[in-house]
Amino acid sequence: MVWINSFFLFGGLALDLPVFSSPQPVPSLSASGSADSRQHLLDWDLQTLKHWMVEKGQPAFRAKQVLHWVYQRRATEFAEMTDLPKQLREDLALAFVVYRCEQADGVCSPDGTDKLLIRLSDGGEVECVLLRDGSRRSICVSSQVGCAMGCVFCASGLDGVDRNLTRGEILEQMLRLQARLESDQRLSHIVMMGMGEPLANLDSVLSALEVARSAEGLGISPRRVTISTVGLPAAIDRLSQAGVPYNLAVSLHAPNDALRSQLVPVNKKIGIDAILDASDRYFAANGRRLTFEYVLLGGVNDSDECAMQLASLLRRRTVMLNVIPYNLVSGLPYKTPSASSISRFKEILINGGINVMFRQRKGSEIDAACGQLRRNRRPK
Repeated sequence: MVWINSFFLFGGLALDLPVFSSPQPVPSLSASGSADSRQHLLDWDLQTLKHWMVEKGQPAFRAKQVLHWVYQRRATEFAEMTDLPKQLREDLALAFVVYRCEQADGVCSPDGTDKLLIRLSDGGEVECVLLRDGSRRSICVSSQVGCAMGCVFCASGLDGVDRNLTRGEILEQMLRLQARLESDQRLSHIVMMGMGEPLANLDSVLSALEVARSAEGLGISPRRVTISTVGLPAAIDRLSQAGVPYNLAVSLHAPNDALRSQLVPVNKKIGIDAILDASDRYFAANGRRLTFEYVLLGGVNDSDECAMQLASLLRRRTVMLNVIPYNLVSGLPYKTPSASSISRFKEILINGGINVMFRQRKGSEIDAACGQLRRNRRPK
């Protein structure tokens, strides 16, 4: 997937893609370099933690207290949880860590966009973003280390994919971004549109979002949560069956299969029609208006013909089209379209009856495109 310069900073067919099992806890290293056998607390749900409490001779309600401290009071150490018995705090510190990852880098744009590079316990790195826009406090979160989708203009997939993130690693990104807010502010929107393809790691993504939407978690309405995908029909159908009205954003990027297969190679085994059919089924299942993302590449997919084809493709659907002028990525040959081509593209879409929004560029000063911060820190 790709974070480009939008408000959110965008990146049953058989596919020849890497197949991952459900992510398992990843061992971390202690300060001495030895393996840290403690569990990542964010991988544990309330019921499992209740069982642990009972085994330790503690009342089950202590589990809810612990998670309240983490998700709502922003505690990162058990010593901060002052309404817990001292012995329990010590036992928790021996058995768990709240944060298993570390912040390897962080940059802030003058427009209020913060971007963090998170180093995982096994050395992998992912990126996440906090966007401040009026009263909104939106975050963009990664689901995989790298990406296997191969979008040719996206920095996050240039090195392929290493693995899925665990539920805890996804939640830790959310909590680290939440911690950058003032104490009287809270997160308002979540976008699963960072590094990786969220629907290729759907188990962990749905588990993390269950916490995010819970009143005992981050308390964010599912109607303020967007899951982005390049379009995996079987996974879209499975998301429909989950029965939670998340917003679905499909990264289209081209109005026909020939061009889309050049830009999004996985399309060769799927096709736009199959993606649109699955998207229509998702809309029928939960009634949430679909969003289609279209990264506008100068001289590639910004022609009048592309605009007319795109209008024809979407005209009879209840959709919002987000058009996102490309955010330059060092080392890639693609360019931002000219102001005149952007204006012309917009005019054709509006005249074609499409509900369209052209997103304002945000975060360009801080390598906002997904994967840029990670890549730019590496030795040349």
